[in-house]
Amino acid sequence: MVIAVLLMGLLMNLSANIQNPESLPSRASDSASPPVLTYWHAWTDENGVSHQNQRQTDRFQQKSFAEGAEPQWVGKVQQSGGQVVFSVLPVGWIGDWHENPKPQWIIPLSGRWFVQTMDGHRVEMGPGDISFGEDQGTQADQEGRKGHLSGTVGDQPCVMVIVQFAQTPETV
Repeated sequence: MVIAVLLMGLLMNLSANIQNPESLPSRASDSASPPVLTYWHAWTDENGVSHQNQRQTDRFQQKSFAEGAEPQWVGKVQQSGGQVVFSVLPVGWIGDWHENPKPQWIIPLSGRWFVQTMDGHRVEMGPGDISFGEDQGTQADQEGRKGHLSGTVGDQPCVMVIVQFAQTPETV
């Protein structure tokens, strides 16, 4: 549960991916409509090919974290068997074709990185972007590629928070 609260706290602070952030109420109690959070999702189809697309979630509730504190929009992804990993990808780092080791949320804090899935879709991400990696179980294509290719973009390392789960959370 601590991991879920940490993850959602990070997600809530990444307002660049909240749809229409300028229209958000200054207080959670000012609006009955939850915010919408957009993230990238890398996944495997029934033929073992990885893909990625944008998804959205609005699974937030207004609640206070402590007695007397103003309510805020809170969303939780709960799953046992999770861990938080901090990663620094050096400038020029390329992770050859591979699958995500576990279902995982990937949140860049600084720098930029890219993910290219087997279908050829390449997405570059940086601070404010969120990705969910769930491309386990891919089948190697004719060129031996499996999962995705990833690496840094630009002249800065990419610092990330990664929240890994033993199984895919039910709310993804």
